[in-house]
Order: sequence, then C-alpha cells, then structure tokens
Amino acid sequence: MMDPYATLQVGRDASADEIKRSYRKLAKELHPDLHPNNPVSARRFNDITAAYDVLGDDAKRRQYDGQLAAAEAAARAGRGGGGNPFDDDGLDSFFGRSRNWGFKRDTGGAGPKLRGADIYQSLTISFTEAAVGAKKRLVIKDQRVLDINIPPLTQDNQTLRLKGQGGTGANGGPAGDVFVEIMVEPHPLFTRRDHDILMTLPVTLPEALLGATITVPTVQGMVSLKVPKGSNTDTVLRLRGKGLGGQGDQLVTLKVVLPTANDGELAELVEQWSKRHSYSVRPKY
Repeated sequence: MMDPYATLQVGRDASADEIKRSYRKLAKELHPDLHPNNPVSARRFNDITAAYDVLGDDAKRRQYDGQLAAAEAAARAGRGGGGNPFDDDGLDSFFGRSRNWGFKRDTGGAGPKLRGADIYQSLTISFTEAAVGAKKRLVIKDQRVLDINIPPLTQDNQTLRLKGQGGTGANGGPAGDVFVEIMVEPHPLFTRRDHDILMTLPVTLPEALLGATITVPTVQGMVSLKVPKGSNTDTVLRLRGKGLGGQGDQLVTLKVVLPTANDGELAELVEQWSKRHSYSVRPKY
C-alpha cells in the first residue's frame, strides 16, 4: 500500500504550500504530453494526482492523518482494547481500494504495513550501448549504488524496472521499486529503423566510378564494404546481419563527394569529356 506523503515526496509535517509545490513539480515532470505511450509515467502521474487529491484537501488530510495515528497507536498497544481503526470507516473505505493507500490488516501484531516508495530516475546511454547491451552503474536518489544490466535492443524512453530496489517498507511492508527511464544519445553516424541501422557514407569520385573496398563502422566494429563500380549518390548497400541483435542489417547510403572546386586538371578532363558525351539527369519540366 502506498503512502500519499511518500508518493508526493514530502514529509508528514509538510505545509500545504510545500505539498502544492511538490505536486506541481512532479506533475510537470510526468505530464503525459512529455511521455507519450509510457505506461509507467502515466501510472505515476495518476498516483501523484490521487495523492494530491488527499493531501491537498485539508479535511481529507486531517482524516488520513487521524486514522494513520490511530493505526500506529493500536500497533503500539498490541491492538488491545482499542478495536481496529480500519473497521467500517477505515482507510480503504475512505480513499477507495483503487487508491492503494491504507494498510494491510496485520494478524501478527506488527502494526500497519506500508509499501516503500518507488524511486524514479533517468539514465543516458550511448547508441551502441542501447544496441548491443551494457552494464551501467547508477547512483540513485538515496545515494545507493545499483548495477544495471541494459538489455540489447533497448529503445529511447524505455523504462527498466528494478523490483524491490526502491524505498524500504515500514513495519515489514515490501520495498518499493526503482524505475529507470532510458534516454539514448544520438549517434553521429547511425540512426535506427526497427532492427536495421542506417548510415550515410561519403565516398570519393574514384571510389564511386571505379569501385573500391573500404572500411566502415558498425555497432559490432569495423567491417569491409565493397563499393561496386559505377556507384552513385543514394546507392544503398546492405551489410547483412550488422543491424541490431543480429536480427537486422546495416543499410549504407553512398554520398559521392567531389574534390575541391579549384582542381583544374579534373575540371579540364570533365570539360573535354562533356564535349563528347551528353546525358540528362533531370526530367523535362
């Protein structure tokens, strides 16, 4: 069961202004418009909204605090003679079971059990780490250090869940989880399309005209690529199996780059060639 104070990341003695500021900050960070198609962010946004519905209303907050104090007093007294503060008008009936606030009934006399708070953090990784997987070390908000396995094929904005690594539960309650939102840095050469990797490769005029074998980078390392004789700009060459997870390919689009414009010898050769040959590259308008 979640504590609305923990959900809004404030203490039980927080002022109304402090609660409002924390809610607005979290709501801004987690707004669905900033995290489309992210069920974890959507769930947390709903949680903080529901928590503020309780703590942002003076009457509801007083009732919650009163029932919480009664539950703790009953636990200290071993529940002797005071009755169960959660019978009839307990937290479940007040907030609704779907809110996930309140306490599990304790049959062993240990008092109310609160689930620990979830911890939400972000981690930026490289394009290659996302493609082939990696091990990363993350310092979370309570200063603990966690080692995280980044699985291959991880996508930008994907959220990894570390079960039971969040805040410690109270009175024997379960620990919360850590949710790590992954942000993948753009690569200077590669882009991703499903399991394929796309890149544009500059080639010289002789390499394109005469053909060549050149070395190109992939996420697995450098490989050789044969440029066919007579290749042109926008020619696409395929490196099979060099995509993501061995399931895709790397598609290399050639871009023919001319030498510097002041190359007089090349200009003279082209001029002489053009007098004997003509060809059209544009449709008639």
